[in-house]
Amino acid sequence: MKKEALIIIDVQNDYFKGGKMELVNPEGAADNIRRVLERSRQKNIPVIYIKHVATDPAAGFLVVNTPGIEINQKVAPVAGEKIITKQYPNSFRETELQEYLQKNGITDLTITGMMTHACVDATTRAAKDLGYNCTVIADACATRDLEVNGEKVDALQVQKALMGALAFYYAAVVTTDQFLN
Repeated sequence: MKKEALIIIDVQNDYFKGGKMELVNPEGAADNIRRVLERSRQKNIPVIYIKHVATDPAAGFLVVNTPGIEINQKVAPVAGEKIITKQYPNSFRETELQEYLQKNGITDLTITGMMTHACVDATTRAAKDLGYNCTVIADACATRDLEVNGEKVDALQVQKALMGALAFYYAAVVTTDQFLN
């Protein structure tokens, strides 16, 4: 029997304007996550927040005991919603996520969050490998410009390439409007 959950990965203050690791258009992604979150709450679909906390200050962002690690107010959790803390891009690595999903009979994951090129990608691939049916909401995710071999890769291209790669095998990739309709 199909049972879904919404996963909101790392929508934390350091990724927004003035944060230590600003992404491209995190506000737009957070607005779309909010829409999906409201639907999930209306339909009593479990919501699971993933919160990255770096214990080493040398990480430079999402460092323990800083305002940057707080979940952004646009998508703030309410009582009863699960929050899982992680220290690696893969939300399953050394966390209780897998145990929690199994205990609650979850089979299908709707994945949103930040950063597309790291935590969203790693978590989606791991979830598929663990047997979950995954849907990634592309415009409810955010990334940033990257560099490879001295060449800048624009955030829009990073996003498109990763969504294309995930859609090839790991997930259904849709927009917020497609998902809600």
